[in-house]
Amino acid sequence: MKRAVVIGASGQIGRPTVDALVRDGWEVTAASRGGGRDEAWGEGVRAVRLDRSDDAALAAVVGDGCDLVVDVVAHGAGHARQLTALAGRIGSAVVVSSVNVYEDGKGRGFDTQGEPDGFPVYPVPIAETQPTVAPGEATNSTRKAALERELLAAGAGLPTTLLRAGAVHGPYSPLPRELYFVKRNLDGRRERVLAYRGESRFHPASARNIAELVRLAAARPGSRVLNACDPQAPTVAEIGAAIDAVMGVATKTTLVDGPPPGGTVGSTPWSVPLPVVLDMSAAERELGYRPVVSYADSLPSTVRWLTGALHDRDWRECFPLMARAYPDVFDYAAEDAWRAGA
Repeated sequence: MKRAVVIGASGQIGRPTVDALVRDGWEVTAASRGGGRDEAWGEGVRAVRLDRSDDAALAAVVGDGCDLVVDVVAHGAGHARQLTALAGRIGSAVVVSSVNVYEDGKGRGFDTQGEPDGFPVYPVPIAETQPTVAPGEATNSTRKAALERELLAAGAGLPTTLLRAGAVHGPYSPLPRELYFVKRNLDGRRERVLAYRGESRFHPASARNIAELVRLAAARPGSRVLNACDPQAPTVAEIGAAIDAVMGVATKTTLVDGPPPGGTVGSTPWSVPLPVVLDMSAAERELGYRPVVSYADSLPSTVRWLTGALHDRDWRECFPLMARAYPDVFDYAAEDAWRAGA
């Protein structure tokens, strides 16, 4: 039986990845910081603790050798070198990167969004041939670029498929963008404001679709970079409407031309002035990729998970990373004040 090691197995992408590999006949070692298991995993899945900063611990998990390493939590050149140092014991790798490595050819990317005229002007859709930011250690974007460069340089020594994921969604997310609409509905907020006329598009990527790409890449090892997203890129207004449908609520939306009219009013985790939409044709061509779920069809499980997680708990306690990234996302007083003065 083919043996796979999944690093970051207990997280949002890792759980469905383990499932997909097991269904495809792989013997899986599920490695994570806490060594946790998903209740859906069978007894054939071996769950182990792994301190990713410990080179010897990673080498011990790989053991005498494995056919595949899937790394869903790698960041930076250091993590890449951890894998390449074990190249003689690893048949191939699949590593999750991010769309944030892309720049628009004029030096603008995810790291310049907050600057005047700093939002990148990407082609629609973005192909894998689009320029990327310079590798480095300063930001998540530059670390992901460094990760990619190191792994691609290994070539045939460690055939690696790099998956550039979009706005990842699904249960167990540390940064669940869908919380923006779910919590509002749970709080009884039946009116919302959306900047950019609700037309912002930041391409979502279901964890289940990423897992399917991992499964396909594992069966066809090679050194390549592929986008990893859902079949469609809905607008933020369409996302809100889809979540409303799942939750059975009716809301009224005020659409605002241009950027948020005041502070965070009208701003969502998907709100971008220009589209970020990925081209998935390379994955279809090279791997025969067909998405296993659409954005709308994936929402019920996400909504159930979020609703359960929020029960009698403060959202900041549940999702500290989300709270740091979007601290004022539920500033209802500011929304009401703006609406009263509009």
